[in-house]
Amino acid sequence: MTRHFIDVDDLSGEELDEVLDRGAEYKCERREGIAHPDLERKTLGMLFEKPSTRTRVSFETGMTQLGGHAVFLGSEDIQLGHGEPLKDTARALSGYVDALMARVFEHAHVEELARYATVPVVNGLTDDAHPCQTLADLLTVRETFDDLEDVSVTWVGDANNVARSFALGCALAGIDLTVATPPEYALDEDVVERADSLGTAPTVTEDPSEAVEGADVVYTDVWVSMGQEGERDERLSAFEGFQVNGDLLAHAPDARVMHCLPAHRGEEITDDAIEGERSLVFEQAENRLHAQKGLLSFLLA
Repeated sequence: MTRHFIDVDDLSGEELDEVLDRGAEYKCERREGIAHPDLERKTLGMLFEKPSTRTRVSFETGMTQLGGHAVFLGSEDIQLGHGEPLKDTARALSGYVDALMARVFEHAHVEELARYATVPVVNGLTDDAHPCQTLADLLTVRETFDDLEDVSVTWVGDANNVARSFALGCALAGIDLTVATPPEYALDEDVVERADSLGTAPTVTEDPSEAVEGADVVYTDVWVSMGQEGERDERLSAFEGFQVNGDLLAHAPDARVMHCLPAHRGEEITDDAIEGERSLVFEQAENRLHAQKGLLSFLLA
């Protein structure tokens, strides 16, 4: 049966560990100069409706390091669902490539690709979920702390697609998660219920200072994502007091800082927080490469 990766809980807890183990091993081998062409002559088709520096470079580089090849198809190369039904695109591309990665707006589009593709489909990001980012996040937390089940993470800000996938990933990995958001930008109840079914539901609060007390990690993301520019003033007003800065981090003196990038410095996070010695931000960014290699190997090797 073809395995797809549409959200984190498409993996079991044991499979998640396996993917992260593979990613960690690839990271060590790369730093030691050891080649690992485990996907030799494999091709990844990459479908992009939304542009991204990290997603394109990490997947393309990852396939090269695994001995394979990646084909980029941007919004001008392919119109998902326009001019050709998605189910036709999925089946046609399945005859050319060994896996598909799609970074699109509508979550239903990546689901339909997976429904009709005969090769693995990986969700590179939708408006609802960002599971590949969660793999990198969990790899980063795991290499920073000895035991994930003893780690406490606080998400501060918008419960967006990154937060939703991260909540599910934390439940699978046994990480204690608290989510602090304004009430109108809280986690959807179905995500809380899914997390509860996987392990432990996150603690939900509206008080960021209280939420970060005793946290090992404080994690945030942009308040205004791509496509939300018309809501900018409303969002900036709603998130007042949720900025990850020196004052907030004083409530969590030992916490490390995470952000999935790109960051709007001076809005959801300060420059000092990103550049400080407690920051894991660029380890996270690098780990997109290693975690995704672990995923591709798991799906294809």
